[in-house]
Amino acid sequence: MLAVAGNQSLAAEVIGGPAAGCLRGGQALALDSADYQVLRQSRQRFWGHPATVRLVQSLAAANAADGQGTLLIADMAQARGGPMPSGHASHQNGLDVDIWFRLAARPLAKADLDAPRPLPMVRVGGVTEHWSEAQARLLERAARTPEVDRIFVNPVIKQAMCRRAKDGERDWLGKLRPWWGHDEHFHVRMVCPADSPDCEGQKPFPEGDGCGAELDSWMAKPTFPAPPERPHVQVRPMPEACVALLGTKP
Repeated sequence: MLAVAGNQSLAAEVIGGPAAGCLRGGQALALDSADYQVLRQSRQRFWGHPATVRLVQSLAAANAADGQGTLLIADMAQARGGPMPSGHASHQNGLDVDIWFRLAARPLAKADLDAPRPLPMVRVGGVTEHWSEAQARLLERAARTPEVDRIFVNPVIKQAMCRRAKDGERDWLGKLRPWWGHDEHFHVRMVCPADSPDCEGQKPFPEGDGCGAELDSWMAKPTFPAPPERPHVQVRPMPEACVALLGTKP
C-alpha cells in the first residue's frame, strides 16, 4: 500500500465535482523531477489539490525505485480548475490526474514532451506486447492507495488485472473502473479531502473486485477503438463559489 504522506495545505480547497467544479489554492506539480516528467507543459494543466500532487510524487518515486524509469504525467487541472477548453469534461476540481502507461527509459527531450507519443496497451482481443508487469504493478500501487477513490481504465486492462491478481484480498480491484478509451493512460480520481467541505464525491461503486458480471457486461461491448470524442459542452451548473472564483457565468 502506498502512503501519501505530508500535511495538506490549509489554503487548498476543492469545490464541486469533477465535471462541475473548481480549485482554490491549488498546488502546481513541480516540473523538475528525476522521477517523472510533465507532458505538454505549455497547456498549464499541472495543478491539483496537494493530495493529488503528493500521489504523483509518491507513485513516481516508487516506480523509479523499482528501476522502471520516468513516469509521464499528462493532464491534471488548470490553476483554478474549472472547464478546460479541450480534452476533458472532468479534471475540473483538482482531484484528477492522467498518468501514461508508457514508462520512459530515459528523460524525454522538450520536443518529445510537447508532442509525446504514447504506447498502445490494448488491441482487439487483449493487451498488446507493450503491457507488462511494470504497468500492472504501477496500477495496483495506485489502486491500493487509500486516498485514491477510483481509476478509469480500458475494460481489457481491467480484465488483465483481474486475471493477474491472486486469490485473497482483491477488493482494490474494484477501484479499477472500466471505461472507453484509457488504453494509453489511466485516469486517477482522488477522494474528497477533509479540508474541502464543498467537494462533491461520486456515488460509491459496487463492492467487490468488479471482475465478474460487471466486467463481462463491458467486454460484450466494443472496447477498442474508443468512440470518437465529442466537443465538451458544460451542462452541469457550476457552484456559485466557482462562478465567483473563475469569473464565469452561472
